[in-house]
Amino acid sequence: MSPFIGSTPATERWRHLRVTRQDGVATVTLDRPEKLNALTFGAYADLRDLLAELSRERSVRALVLGGEGRGFCSGGDVDEIIGATLAMDTAQLLDFNRMTGQVVRAVRECPFPVIAAVHGVAAGAGAVLALAADFRIADPTARFAFLFTRVGLSGGDMGAAYLLPRVVGLGHATRLLMLGEPVRAPEAERIGLLSEVTEEGKAHTRAAELAAHLAAGPALAYAQTKALLTAELDMPLAASVELDANTQALLMHGTDYAEFHAAFTGKRPPEWKGR
Repeated sequence: MSPFIGSTPATERWRHLRVTRQDGVATVTLDRPEKLNALTFGAYADLRDLLAELSRERSVRALVLGGEGRGFCSGGDVDEIIGATLAMDTAQLLDFNRMTGQVVRAVRECPFPVIAAVHGVAAGAGAVLALAADFRIADPTARFAFLFTRVGLSGGDMGAAYLLPRVVGLGHATRLLMLGEPVRAPEAERIGLLSEVTEEGKAHTRAAELAAHLAAGPALAYAQTKALLTAELDMPLAASVELDANTQALLMHGTDYAEFHAAFTGKRPPEWKGR
C-alpha cells in the first residue's frame, strides 16, 4: 500500500469499530456485544477503510483484532445483512460481496502483522476474518464455524476456499467448508488453524504481548515476510527464489540490516528503525 495520499483527510472517528493506538500497536475491537459482534455493512466498510488508512500512515507496526463481550464475531448480522440482501439486485449483491472480499484482502495485504484474539464464537465472516490474520491466538472457549453452506451459500466465501486449505490442508478445509460444523480450540490447534491456545480469558492479553513484541521489531522485515508469504502461495519455486533474492538485496541496503551488524559487534541489543 502506497503511503502517498490525496485530498482525503485521515478519519477522526470510526463509527462501527472501536480503535485505539499505543506504541505502534493498533487495537481494533468489534463492539456489538449484544449481537455477538455481528457485522453490518458499515462494519465491513470501516474495516476495509481503516486497514487502508493504517497501511498508508505507516505508524502502526502491529494490529490486534478482537471482539467485545462473549465472543469474537458471529458473522454477518441476520437482519441487517442477510435480510437486506434478499431485496438487492445482482449488481448490488456483487458490490456487497466484493466489499467483504476487499476486507480480507486488506488484512492479508496490509504491511503489518494482524493478530486475531479469539474467544467464544468465530462464525461465518468472523471465522474468515480470523483466518485471514497472520496469527490466531485463542482461549479454550473459542469455536470456529464456517457456516456459509448452512445458509444456502458456497463455503468459499470471502476467500475462505483459497486461504483455509493453505492453513489446514485440503482435507480439513473440505470438511469445514462443506459441513459448517463447529471446530473447538483443541481441534483447531491440532489441525493448525490456531497459532496458540492460552488460558481462558487470556487470549487478548497474549495477543497484545505478541503485538508489542512485533511492534518493537524490524517492521520492514516483517512487512516483506508477510508480502512474500502471500505472493508466493501461487508461484513456482524458481519465481519464488528469484523474488526472495530481489527482496533480500533491497533489505540489505536497509538501516535495520546495518543496525544488526552494529549491535552484534557492539554487544548490545539492536535498535530497530523499520527502515
